[in-house]
Amino acid sequence: MAASVKDVAALAGLSVGTVSNVLNRPDKVSKATRERVQSAIDQLGFVRNDAARQLKAGQSQCVGLVVLDASNPFFADVALGAERLASEQGVSVLVGNSAHDPSRELTYLNLFDQQRLRGVLLSPVGAPPALVARMRQRGIPTVLVDRADSSDLCSSVSVDDLRGGRLAAEHLAESGRRRLCFVGGPEDLPQSADRLAGAQAAAASSGATLLAKTYPELTIAAGRRAAEEIAALPRAERPDGVFAANDLLALGLLQGFTSHGIRVPEDAALIGYDDIEFAAGAAVPLSSIHQPRLTIGETAMDLLLAEADDPTLPRRHIVLQPTLVARASTRR
Repeated sequence: MAASVKDVAALAGLSVGTVSNVLNRPDKVSKATRERVQSAIDQLGFVRNDAARQLKAGQSQCVGLVVLDASNPFFADVALGAERLASEQGVSVLVGNSAHDPSRELTYLNLFDQQRLRGVLLSPVGAPPALVARMRQRGIPTVLVDRADSSDLCSSVSVDDLRGGRLAAEHLAESGRRRLCFVGGPEDLPQSADRLAGAQAAAASSGATLLAKTYPELTIAAGRRAAEEIAALPRAERPDGVFAANDLLALGLLQGFTSHGIRVPEDAALIGYDDIEFAAGAAVPLSSIHQPRLTIGETAMDLLLAEADDPTLPRRHIVLQPTLVARASTRR
């Protein structure tokens, strides 16, 4: 059985109150008393129950973060930005990976709710589940990450994906490409849908055609499958400009094109989305639409901690702007 504060007090020959002061207000006790308590702690292997202490105090020093895909470096950078700001405030971040699975998302939200965390950052699989509203009623705010929202339920931090899609397709058209192809994720994923809509608008205004291909996952493997399907088209029908909804898809496309003898950018220009570190380091450096990943995480955490401290604050919806980063994969 784990040692308790009472056990520490008994071994040190002190009151429970004195041990509590050593643990929580060490400046209130003498050095000799602190040393007696520390000696007892070391002998017993005592570990303080911070979760219980924080629950009693009504304020946890932990927040939760649920991401869509922990294998995507985009979300790793978002988490890094969130953790960096949280650590400056003495707050720890617990990260869960929903892997695009609503049931896994709900499992993490239930866990964070049971632990009475200070707040939760959520990149939702679909619409925010009903549990989010119940958590807010219990004083646990939620901020949506990488997802626009206009409701009064949650603040949100997102990127203008319509503009990002337009930037990508315009860049391909300006490089002389006229048969464009969009390779994206599930049709019910708002980010992918917005990027497609932006690309469609840009293609229409430039006189280019746009073929859309969607896959259940935004992964390197899905990109390779898309490359195989494109390579199987008659040469005259193949797209000469491809826009991938994220950089993992683009990397898979690049691998697939290379194995099928399709040269990038000579035969097909290729642009991704997110501008992860691996994009610039690819065999053919990938053009990409840059998302301010660290800023997304930092901004979301800033909103969350502010709402945790003052639940009466109005919900805020911050939309950041993407930018084009042109590299060799779209060179004319």
